[in-house]
Amino acid sequence: MLRDYYCCCCYGAPSSDSADIADRDPVLLVSGIGGSILHSKKKKFGFQTRVWVRILLADLEFKKKIWSIYNPETGYTESLDDSTEIVVPQDDYGLYAIDILDPSIFVKCLHLSDVYHFHDMIDMLVGCGYKKGTTLFGYGYDFRQSNRIGQLMDGLKQRLETAYKASGGRKVNIISHSMGGLLVSCFISLYGDIFSKYVNKWITIATPFQGAPGCINDSILTGMQFVEGFESYFFVSRWSMHQLVVECPSVYEMLPNPDFNWKKQPEIQVWRKHSNEGETSVVLESYGRYECVTLFEEALKNNELNYDGKTVALPFNFAILKWAAGTREVLTKTQIPKGVSFYNIYGTSFDTPFDVCYGSESSPIDELSEICHTTPEYSYVDGDGTVPSESAMADNFDAVERVGVSGSHRGLLKDENVFQLIKNWLGVSEKTKEHHSKTSKVMDAC
Repeated sequence: MLRDYYCCCCYGAPSSDSADIADRDPVLLVSGIGGSILHSKKKKFGFQTRVWVRILLADLEFKKKIWSIYNPETGYTESLDDSTEIVVPQDDYGLYAIDILDPSIFVKCLHLSDVYHFHDMIDMLVGCGYKKGTTLFGYGYDFRQSNRIGQLMDGLKQRLETAYKASGGRKVNIISHSMGGLLVSCFISLYGDIFSKYVNKWITIATPFQGAPGCINDSILTGMQFVEGFESYFFVSRWSMHQLVVECPSVYEMLPNPDFNWKKQPEIQVWRKHSNEGETSVVLESYGRYECVTLFEEALKNNELNYDGKTVALPFNFAILKWAAGTREVLTKTQIPKGVSFYNIYGTSFDTPFDVCYGSESSPIDELSEICHTTPEYSYVDGDGTVPSESAMADNFDAVERVGVSGSHRGLLKDENVFQLIKNWLGVSEKTKEHHSKTSKVMDAC
């Protein structure tokens, strides 16, 4: 079988050579949901198989090794295969796991850009003089888990300490993407003193501070598609992803914030068929910020999968919803520590799902459980195609600068305008006038 086996990963150790003494503050790159390589590790023998991301045998390995169920006693999502555990490779000072998400020869030869994650940004930073293991590090993590769970918080703390010590005691500049910004926010809220000790600047890109209404509401109901077009036939299916999503605290934590003052409250709509005394009617039902929970419950009440000959029920998980509400409270309390500079880059100019509609007037939904097997229709707002600009801008922090860039959610990680902003803010570009006041502006793609 075509599999990628890995022995136990080795942590890269910074060199003690005097030539590696840091000449600048180190940078730590923090990925978002789906932005880290995940391995399935045999508990008994230690063999590892890459299960995310992979193009060849993607759906098969995903269902065998990464399908999971939430444990309310621990707060962790645990693999159904209890002989294995999910781990993140730590090679190349944490950069390997967030660089090219399927590093197989097949992908590299075809240069399938959809899985080139932080690759271009890493190249840009190296070109600016950053050195892996001295001034450049990465943090990938098990993105199934809650953004405030101990494993992820401890991992970020260790990576910050490593970067701080490797650079000779220089404070770290964090660059986070997408959900990685929520993870950093949780860390600040829970461990503000540690964050203040180790961090100088935090640059976040495309973070769903108030949620991603259209994408997340639909993900819980019908799944998530990371790769579009022809390449999707070689990737994890939407249905397979759906069966994981309903047991992932991280996804529930990106539901639209019901307490946020949206310009328009997000909705889920369903064209519904009703029968009464032999007469049939079609009604457009709307579910708002609170009513949508009832819809999730009803639509997923019969959701199940077959694993190793056993049927596993996967209804809407109220235990996760309760945990996610706790995470929202943690996020609401986050304040940037004094002395740390915050910068926000958000995406614009792309149609971004906001409201979701299932069925149609001519083809209505009968039972709500049918929704899980239908194709959604969206109403759109401005954003990066995944996160509305309205949400990504609403960090509620005292930002040095807040800039909109015309780009897609993952495309921002390789955008030249984004690179120029980062270089300016890190002070590794040509001398420019520093910004001391809060501003908000939008850049157009060249």
